Amino acid sequence: QVQLVESGGGLVQAGGSLRLSCAASGTPSVSMPIIGWYRQAPGKQRELVAGFRNGGSTTYADSVKDRFTISRDNPKNTVDLQMNSLKPEDTAVYYCGAYYTGRTYWGQGTQVTVSS
Repeated sequence: QVQLVESGGGLVQAGGSLRLSCAASGTPSVSMPIIGWYRQAPGKQRELVAGFRNGGSTTYADSVKDRFTISRDNPKNTVDLQMNSLKPEDTAVYYCGAYYTGRTYWGQGTQVTVSS
């Protein structure tokens, strides 16, 4: 059973930074090439923030390019999201999601709140 557990959310002022971490268990994260970070703000659909594609390349939402960086540590089974220059519009619940063996797995989410 694959499990994804997020950590690192919190309250930060605009312009600040946070680092989110997703710990995968049940299978090595290296076995999940398609994995990334998503977010869902109140009243909005869940959207991809940053992710790894099959083959190892990365993709970012236009709204976070040059501010957020996704990275993975396969020996530690973690996928991190470094978020810099945070804006109030980045406020959302952030989820780690992975596509593996024909289905999508989700973590429980971590709240990120950016105050103006």
